[in-house]
Amino acid sequence: MQPSKLDQILGLELQRRRTEKGWSQEYLAEVTGLHRTYISQLERGLKSPSVRVLNHITNALGITMSEFLQPVEESLSVDGQRN
Repeated sequence: MQPSKLDQILGLELQRRRTEKGWSQEYLAEVTGLHRTYISQLERGLKSPSVRVLNHITNALGITMSEFLQPVEESLSVDGQRN
């Protein structure tokens, strides 16, 4: 199945935030209690995070969910896809 545009943009934002902190996927997985392969799948847009998972990730990154989702929403608006 082809990743959705939303999942791809979420993944890119997650990767951007993680690398901005200088963190590896392994470290993010460790601090969130998630598996590294799951982090990888999220970043590649192959999986869609639940609200609970997104909350764990944003807490670990030290940002709010709204801060994380703002650029995602803006990217979707630019693409003309809000769904």
